[in-house]
Amino acid sequence: MTAVQHSTGWVVKVFGAFAFAYFLAALLRAITATLAPTFTQELGLQSADLGLLAGAYFLGFSLLQLPLGSALDRWGPKRVLLALTVLAVIGCVAFAVADSLPGLFAARFLIGMGLSAGLMAPLTCYRHRFSAAAQLRANSWMLMTGSLGMLASTLPVHGLLPIWGWRGIFWAAALMLVLAMALVAWMVPRDEVKPATATPGAPGNYLTILRHPAFVSSLPLGFMTYGGLIAVQTLWAGPWLTRVTGLTAHQAAAGLFLINASMLVAFMTWGAVMPRLVARGFEVRSLIARGVPLSLIVLALIVVWPQPAQAWAWALWCVCCTFVSLLQPAVGQAFPAQLAGRALSAFNLVIFSGVFAIQWGIGLLIQALQTGGLGEADAFRAAFGIFGALNLLAYAWYILRSAPPASKGDDN
Repeated sequence: MTAVQHSTGWVVKVFGAFAFAYFLAALLRAITATLAPTFTQELGLQSADLGLLAGAYFLGFSLLQLPLGSALDRWGPKRVLLALTVLAVIGCVAFAVADSLPGLFAARFLIGMGLSAGLMAPLTCYRHRFSAAAQLRANSWMLMTGSLGMLASTLPVHGLLPIWGWRGIFWAAALMLVLAMALVAWMVPRDEVKPATATPGAPGNYLTILRHPAFVSSLPLGFMTYGGLIAVQTLWAGPWLTRVTGLTAHQAAAGLFLINASMLVAFMTWGAVMPRLVARGFEVRSLIARGVPLSLIVLALIVVWPQPAQAWAWALWCVCCTFVSLLQPAVGQAFPAQLAGRALSAFNLVIFSGVFAIQWGIGLLIQALQTGGLGEADAFRAAFGIFGALNLLAYAWYILRSAPPASKGDDN
């Protein structure tokens, strides 16, 4: 099924329903960056605790990606999204009533599981119904919607804290998720998935995906750079602004607002220009190869610059990292449509495993470096220096292993 078979109203309605659900998923993913000072003050959480708590979402999210891919191909995006969102509602309620790190961790883990289809469900739908160029545009605009959710997790959430408290915010999130489920149930048409073609032998299909050159070459960059982008955007940018730059919680929230607003504009721009770039013959590999070094340069400057990096520097780094967002739809297009759910979810597993590992790993590094005698600001810089070196290695792998467009093309 292609985009030309549907009216503009149909496309807007389906996109709008999926986008609202993903908006909430992104808000809940990023909210720990804004709430980090509150958790530190009220619950006494340290850097490693914050990294573990923020990463709990991504751990639950990641563990569900492989079964999610098979479920999307077998039962369709609408049914899978609705079923899983129930878990997210329960998780938000559990988070609102938790009073210890283990309880918060378990609740956030459940939220991550429940929202694991927030992007994969719509991308699977688009893979079946949209053209290749339209898929790239829809992917970018879904990520733009996610940036809007992350934007809402900054100053708006900070402004609600004195009124509702962080527990009230999670009660409200549970209600909004119920509304999102109602919109998806009403606006998204019934899944057109035939059980007979649901793919017996899923493990074999996953093995095919994991061995494919497009997947292998993109794996380290997806784990380190894409995962690292989300890890910083949803957690570590906040503590950097308060502990290294010395901003107040309100100023840090304003800084996070700037970062996420920049990401929103970046993804909106990608969505507008990608169909034109594809029409003019630009290759995704070429765009990534030229764009990722910009993020490496900016990160190096953040680490070595004598003055602590302000929010605008992190915003610039995040925007430069958006080149790696082209990896996911490119990986999906490297496989036939009946494997779309599994290919997209397998790569999503790579990304969000990276988010979990990097969020927790940076926290552990900071704490270990401080124990070793470094001051807090220097520990942050050293941890991000190590992170930058790993990003450089991931980029080198991509350049060496990705096939030149004219020589090794997609061989599925």
